[in-house]
Amino acid sequence: MSWVNAYAPDVDQMHVVNHIKGEPTEESRNVLTESARIVRGNIQDLATLKLADNDALIIPGGFGVAKNLCTWATQGKDCEVNPAVEKAIKDFHKAGKPLGLCCISPVLAAKILPGCELTVGHDKECEMWPNANTANVMKELGCKHVNKHVKEAHVDAKNKIVTTSAFMCNAPVHEIFDGIGVMVEEVLKLA
Repeated sequence: MSWVNAYAPDVDQMHVVNHIKGEPTEESRNVLTESARIVRGNIQDLATLKLADNDALIIPGGFGVAKNLCTWATQGKDCEVNPAVEKAIKDFHKAGKPLGLCCISPVLAAKILPGCELTVGHDKECEMWPNANTANVMKELGCKHVNKHVKEAHVDAKNKIVTTSAFMCNAPVHEIFDGIGVMVEEVLKLA
């Protein structure tokens, strides 16, 4: 198995946020450039992804997914998915190669692959699960949501999709880390 190819779309970010103040800035940044900073430069434009060169696709979460890989942040279930992201998800699914999605990124599969089983944690909002309504919106898109604890992942064996809630839950970071680790392990078992 190849280990690890990183990809990101070569598009401008929806906006840049000053995380100290919690508000947008006038700055503009590129998703591919920012992703290269995070993975220390070893990254390619998502448009160049070759299915044959990869055994699985894992899409990390974070609110950037809802703003830059699709328009979920502003349009919810009526969102549009970036064409390169949509192509990658559809290609991996059609080829029977596993998909791993965490945090908010399962909404991508909900939008593109109706009928699949996913988790973003729980479907009833509370202090621990402030974004639980996302699960109900995914159900409206025709997917089955499975409630899981933050340290767990859900495996949709039929569709080879593994999901975990990550930061959709107000949980200690070590529990979020554990859940993401379970997701990765389950994806690798399916590869």
